[in-house]
Amino acid sequence: MTLTSQPLTDLRRQISTIIKGKQAQTEDCLACLLAGGHLLIEDLPGVGKTTLAHVLSISLGLHFSRVQFTTDLMPADLLGVSVYNPAAAATGAPAFQFHPGPVFSQVLLADEINRAGPKTQSALLEAMEEYQVSVDGVTHPLPRPFFVIATQNPSEQLGTHPLPESQLDRFLMCISLGYPDRQSEREMLTGQDSREQLRQLRPVMTPEQLQALQRQVLQVHVAPSLLDYLQALLEATRSGEWFQEGLSPRAGLALLRAARAKALLSGRDYVSPDDLQAILPQTIAHRLRPRGGSARGAREQVRAMMAAVPLP
Repeated sequence: MTLTSQPLTDLRRQISTIIKGKQAQTEDCLACLLAGGHLLIEDLPGVGKTTLAHVLSISLGLHFSRVQFTTDLMPADLLGVSVYNPAAAATGAPAFQFHPGPVFSQVLLADEINRAGPKTQSALLEAMEEYQVSVDGVTHPLPRPFFVIATQNPSEQLGTHPLPESQLDRFLMCISLGYPDRQSEREMLTGQDSREQLRQLRPVMTPEQLQALQRQVLQVHVAPSLLDYLQALLEATRSGEWFQEGLSPRAGLALLRAARAKALLSGRDYVSPDDLQAILPQTIAHRLRPRGGSARGAREQVRAMMAAVPLP
């Protein structure tokens, strides 16, 4: 069975008019979104991370908020605060009224998230996992869909705070955009200014269509042999040969959702081993630490491990 979706085709086309030469990264971003996950982009400033978030929110017709994370950003600046209203108290209404923060959006760009302190970073944990925030003992639901795109500067830059493992585990994928190729950069240099292009964009998909596609992802078939392969990969991460600690069951479920989304984007209603392999490094490398001070980075270690696990 082949799946087609004109809104998805239009979405890809519109993104490619702004984000030049990054088809693979765009597909990863769309897979993350369709899987209902959150995206971490680790890269240098100025390579298009913020532009990508803007293109997605406009193209999907979603409410967008951007928060610049800094060392003095407090959790209340992100979540919101309850303010005393004497006029309301005089009428018998609740004296404290909640004023929502920027997290109450459908696409939240957490820019340079690792420049904020751990307390502010952890304020996002409940929002990303439970789609709600608790302030002064009251729980407030977030709008749906809810998608966090966080950007992270390289850890060797000054003024950065490493994200803890619990925070990294909330991101379904971690990608890097990198520098554009020569032809794409020439098109950027000679083309229209990206800010002007953003102002001209119009939605090509509704939030309802997006949520329908997210539900469709859950219906993508996974064969028992594919589940055996997935479990073999999970067990390899826990063997102690490649990494200090293995993947959690939550990471395994996240990996399965991402593979289903990748299959849907490829126009299929079943997951193949290629789908799993295509999204494996982006989905698990940021959750793992190479064993024994390996000179390989986490992604290279994941690829080496993947080569050692037999295909079904």
